Amino acid sequence: MRRNRRKRRCARPPGLSPFPCRIIVLKLHQDSTSALNTITSYGDGFVAINLERHEGSVIVMPQTPVAAWPVSSFDALKPEDFDALVEAAPEVVIFGSGSRLRFPHPRLTAQLAKHRIGVETMDFGAACRTYNILMSEGRRVAAALLIEA
Repeated sequence: MRRNRRKRRCARPPGLSPFPCRIIVLKLHQDSTSALNTITSYGDGFVAINLERHEGSVIVMPQTPVAAWPVSSFDALKPEDFDALVEAAPEVVIFGSGSRLRFPHPRLTAQLAKHRIGVETMDFGAACRTYNILMSEGRRVAAALLIEA
């Protein structure tokens, strides 16, 4: 069975190529994340959220003010540090464990699990990138970013 294919020709001035032209459609839309907390840069010892630089550990959520997280090192983590996230009720917490990947003991995140809040552990850079992706998708995400001095 043969399909009937018609070639579309562009309206071109005489003398130009008679070959079919390609029509490219671009959909432009306004960035809807401009009012949300977006990680704009990060590096050794800092994270910038909406261009504001933070040099200590922070908790970031899309629509709430950035909160200082009173954690100075991975070894100093306590269950209470993660319990503060329960009230915000995100669907997932992205834990940025610092410059290298380190998993917190399950007793530290037990309250989150009890409330059916997922925890994903990543190194600092991966946590920043993942937070931005999930936030831009409209997910209820929180990033607990450990910045060690």
